[in-house]
Amino acid sequence: MGNPLLDDAIMSGLVLAHGPMDLAPLPAFETLLRSIVSQQISTRAAETIVGRLGERMELVPAAIARAHQRRLQAAGLSRAKARYVRELARFALDGGLEGLDALDDQGVVERLTSVCGIGVWTAEMFLIFALNRPDVWPIGDGGIQRAARTLYRVRAPRALMRLGERFQPWRTHAAWYLWRSLEAQ
Repeated sequence: MGNPLLDDAIMSGLVLAHGPMDLAPLPAFETLLRSIVSQQISTRAAETIVGRLGERMELVPAAIARAHQRRLQAAGLSRAKARYVRELARFALDGGLEGLDALDDQGVVERLTSVCGIGVWTAEMFLIFALNRPDVWPIGDGGIQRAARTLYRVRAPRALMRLGERFQPWRTHAAWYLWRSLEAQ
């Protein structure tokens, strides 16, 4: 059995065009903070907001938990996202981020989605960017949906799931290459 990424003509072209996947693990709290900020907004807008937050305070649980709602909103967070990042900070201070690397993917998703403001998409981004899990297929991600539509003519969620199955056990890598394909657009 070969590499499922290289066995697919479209994906092997992306591998050739973009080279080896380069994902260094990111710190747990920062990954989740950035993911919450990024929900339903552009990457550029999220980076701007995170930059403003970083100018106002250290991006660590204690500082975020202490921050007043208005201070967080002044950086560009919505009222709901300000509440969510404070919930995340309290969760982290209570030890909720400890031991996640020892859990299986479903266990990580279950623990993280117990925090207000963290859904499956955010938990999947954590699995990919903080824990570097190799077989995460984030079908709820708009970028994955757009790239699959463009490259594979896949539209329906069930078809997107089937597309991911062909890349097991390296679906994170396939997702990374699909994201890279959007950079040229």
